[in-house]
Amino acid sequence: SILTANKVKTFLFDVIRSTPMISFTIRELGAISGIMVTASHNPKDYNGMKVYWQEGSQILDDIGDEILAETESIDDLSKVKTMNLDEAKDQGLLEIIGQELDEKYEQGILNLAINDDIDKDINIVYTPLNGTGNKPVQRILKARGFTNVHIVEEQENPDPDFTTVGYPNPEYTEAFEYSIKLGNELGADILIANDPDADRVATMVRDADGEFVFIDGNKMGSLLVNYILSERYRKQDLAENAAIVKSVVTGDMTRAIAEKYNVAVFETLTGFKNICGKANEFEKTGDNVFIFGFEESIGYVYSDMIRDKDAINTTMMVAEMAAFYKKQDKTLLDVLEDMYQEFGYYLNELFSFELAGIEGRERIDRIMVEFRKNPIEKLGDMKLANTIDFLTDDTGNPKSNVLKFYMDDGSWYAIRPSGTEPKIKIYIYSKDADKDRSLSKITSIKNAVEEKIDSIY
Repeated sequence: SILTANKVKTFLFDVIRSTPMISFTIRELGAISGIMVTASHNPKDYNGMKVYWQEGSQILDDIGDEILAETESIDDLSKVKTMNLDEAKDQGLLEIIGQELDEKYEQGILNLAINDDIDKDINIVYTPLNGTGNKPVQRILKARGFTNVHIVEEQENPDPDFTTVGYPNPEYTEAFEYSIKLGNELGADILIANDPDADRVATMVRDADGEFVFIDGNKMGSLLVNYILSERYRKQDLAENAAIVKSVVTGDMTRAIAEKYNVAVFETLTGFKNICGKANEFEKTGDNVFIFGFEESIGYVYSDMIRDKDAINTTMMVAEMAAFYKKQDKTLLDVLEDMYQEFGYYLNELFSFELAGIEGRERIDRIMVEFRKNPIEKLGDMKLANTIDFLTDDTGNPKSNVLKFYMDDGSWYAIRPSGTEPKIKIYIYSKDADKDRSLSKITSIKNAVEEKIDSIY
């Protein structure tokens, strides 16, 4: 209503859509920008907007700061112009988007399939967690020929109160309660969940004991990179200048995998506006071909067809990958173990301190200052080899309050304040040929970092 009142031609979806659909649609229609209203996995009180630019990726700070300045200049909302939507349609300023673009988007995803000689009878339980992924995922999996897909009925249709799950963030295994119950009833091989705006994917896989095991974002990213690169290499379909992009707080097993296939790895600050910013850059320069982007918080995108994390795209690839290995009598857990044997045990743990209020914010500031001035020099047998300060060092990224500490064995940890919550986050990554030693390194780093943070008031 506001856009059309200001003579801006606007396209409006007829009903709810997944977040990645707006990235696709901007590029398909040649639009200058896109707005997605979403609270993602948060309660509806947190509804906000994600703004995208003409490349189909989320805006960076340069445009964001201009929008914010305009927003703050409005002192009387009653003076904001609006237009009746029927009038806007009559004047050609408003066009409703129907199913035709969904079909193009879904066909584009289907074209990304790598293998069809897979076990399409793999037993899949899927939940959209009462969000937007339901219909497109069901259509995609059906089109790919998966015959044994079961939807969590209680979570199939939209529910703005998320009464079945409370906090519908599939990073937390609590969100899988209904999926696990159905999976046990049906003997499922794999459980797949999307967050409500369908841009992130989480997975649980049945282990040898019959229990469902959660595969975190680092592990799933590594599995997908390994599958995509190895299979495209086998099919001689991997560009010489292929590249994957990950965030600076995401694990390094993918580096070892990429090196095996002579694929470049780029790191950006957290957020897909930065990850897919690399896809935009590659498109302009032609220096690299964007194959895959991901971050540890279960966000992934395969190919640059979409310039944002995409649960629809990724759900298809996870299902294909699991079905491909099932035909070899392997689960994704078996494949992960094979990768550990080949590349080493790259393990990880994320923890955080919640420090609310002004006092909490001030303490977070003091913690960051102390770690900058006096980093931990020794952790068990590990010695500090290098520190990267993304606030002051020239990293090729915008300045950000993130610290990374590399130990001499390849293990590392990172510290950063959350941008959206009153928390300071600590990301720990270990590397060793032996699993127990790798786990022990995680414990050593965690204990030392916790002890140091506890001493800073």
